[in-house]
Amino acid sequence: MRLRVKEMEEEAQKLRQFTAEADAQNAVRVDPTPLTSATVAPKPPTLSTGDPTNEDENMEEDPAVVDARSIYVGNVDYGSTPEEIQAHFQSCGSINRVTILCDKFTGHPKGFAYVEFSEPLFVQHAMVLNDSLFRGRLIKVTEKRTNVPSFLLRGRGRGRGGYRGGGRGTGGYGYQPYRARGRGRGRGY
Repeated sequence: MRLRVKEMEEEAQKLRQFTAEADAQNAVRVDPTPLTSATVAPKPPTLSTGDPTNEDENMEEDPAVVDARSIYVGNVDYGSTPEEIQAHFQSCGSINRVTILCDKFTGHPKGFAYVEFSEPLFVQHAMVLNDSLFRGRLIKVTEKRTNVPSFLLRGRGRGRGGYRGGGRGTGGYGYQPYRARGRGRGRGY
């Protein structure tokens, strides 16, 4: 029994050392972006201390403002790096960040990237590079769009019963009475 307790204490000590090493590595981490993206930041890095008040200062910009000065780059070669994409778009203006999105399960790139410029004017300069050749592929360059969830566009949630697909005369399905399909347990109208 004492041998088992000693083994458990040694294992706990190893776990504490591993946790301390992981915390030390996270304290050195420069950018708090998720691990599913590769990022290049040419401006001076800010250290993330894990303090929520410090992260609020870094994240104070509105996502719509950031999207207004960002572009979507499609058909990106899977082996490309953020530095190569930054070099390709460097002639358009100063770049804040290059993000290559990766699959969260496999870690492989998805084949598209986002480039954030320092000014919205540079987005129009980058649009000129649409259908340009990058690592043997014709890349697609468009303005980054802000994704709005569909439930915000509808204005109301899905309730029980009622109409499906809109009101009468709106081009939707309108009211449709129940029609039995085959032999069910109902009364068989």
